[in-house]
Amino acid sequence: MPEQTAPPLGAAEMLADSGASVLHRILARVGILPLLMVVLIAIFGTIEPRFLAWQNIRTVGIQSVYLIIVSVAQTIVLLTGGFDLSVGSSIALTSIITGLVLIAANPDFFGIAQAVVAGVVTGTVIGAANGGVVSVFGVSPFIATLAMMSIASGAALVISGGVPIFNFPSEFSDTLATGSVLGVPAPWIVVGVVILLVYLTLSWTRFGRYLYAVGGNADAAHLSGVPVKRSLFFAYLLAGALTGVAGVMLTARVGSGEPNLGATVPLESIAAAVLGGVSLGGGEGTLLGAVLGAFFLVFLRNGMDLIRISSYVQMIVTGVLLIIAIVADRYIHGR
Repeated sequence: MPEQTAPPLGAAEMLADSGASVLHRILARVGILPLLMVVLIAIFGTIEPRFLAWQNIRTVGIQSVYLIIVSVAQTIVLLTGGFDLSVGSSIALTSIITGLVLIAANPDFFGIAQAVVAGVVTGTVIGAANGGVVSVFGVSPFIATLAMMSIASGAALVISGGVPIFNFPSEFSDTLATGSVLGVPAPWIVVGVVILLVYLTLSWTRFGRYLYAVGGNADAAHLSGVPVKRSLFFAYLLAGALTGVAGVMLTARVGSGEPNLGATVPLESIAAAVLGGVSLGGGEGTLLGAVLGAFFLVFLRNGMDLIRISSYVQMIVTGVLLIIAIVADRYIHGR
């Protein structure tokens, strides 16, 4: 019986395949974020003239600092093929611990330094716990960080009694939230240092190469001599430390220790990183993409605030954007 062959593609099918191929190459090269940014600027810039004013952009730049830091932390974990759902609860517990130390310490430089160190250490401990459970015991990142989210959130509520901690010394917020050095806002300095250090770590150290290798193929990385378990542990530890920094900065911004601070951060930080081209499958993505993704989300929220879109609708928009980013990620990487 003669072998049957598929009928040749028609002109329409060939055109569709060619268009899909071009779209795939464009998305693989620049990602979906530039397209979304153009749409954002076109829509809100037309509706609300204040949206593109320098003062508004400067405000967004300061407001985005906190999400940028957490998105950088999330990117480190995503590169290994995991993610961290506990970042929001970690921020809340960090805020409470920072607040308690501030109240107990002297209202001077050393007292503020003690509170900052206590907050960062709190986040680091949570990250180390996540890393230990994931790397040593082989628990999936979803289960490990979901459990830690519950633990940290419960601890923040138990320690604070569910009540915010007030009466911070004014020097705390004056230094970390509204302070500046040579006209540069303190939050910008902090996020600049964080981005620089993490960029150097990911791009110029063996540890950074290990993270990409583990996320690309953990079994192949192990056979190549990469210390997979140690790399995973330190990835979560570093992410926890950066989340602690974000928690301290957010506490300075709101001026109180909040047991429910950072509730939306897990979703937003993952969305920012994926929108910026960091693959959910691990092993691919850049730090700059995650930073721009976080800035985009805050810029979007700012635009919706300016035209008075409710916070409930904004939550829907964030969820839709995450779905779009995941679909684009699967399309680009063929998963």
